Amino acid sequence: MNDLISLAKPFVQATINVLSSMTGLSATPGTPYVKTTPQAEGDVSAIVGITDARNGAMALSFSQSCAIALVKGMLGDAIEDILADTRDAVGELTNMISGQARASLQSDMGIRLQGSTPSIVFGTNHTLTFPGEAPIIAIPFSTDYGNFTLELCLQ
Repeated sequence: MNDLISLAKPFVQATINVLSSMTGLSATPGTPYVKTTPQAEGDVSAIVGITDARNGAMALSFSQSCAIALVKGMLGDAIEDILADTRDAVGELTNMISGQARASLQSDMGIRLQGSTPSIVFGTNHTLTFPGEAPIIAIPFSTDYGNFTLELCLQ
């Protein structure tokens, strides 16, 4: 488990950095825990498959209010289609966070990882499926506009 915690740190830092620079939102991480159900914590999620030195996935699951704040932070008042814009914004942010974290893992720990294109899931009580049997670590975050959760599973 300690190995997974050390692997999660670059994802936490990338989440804080990307949200701040791309949306202006300040995200505060909470206490990590092992997730035991497939149910997502939010209303809109993006999941990225991870392969190479480790296999697994990373997901971000946002409350509706937080997802809308992300879109407004990225696009200002230029929102044309809230559903499409939310899908694009959540997917792009997840891709950027995954990329920054993977680059950090390679430069700091020599762990090379590849990421897939994010898949986006909408809806109350949706589920996320992670590959393999490794534990899923979940890190809750809070913002002034709602909460979200970073989930990471690496074998």
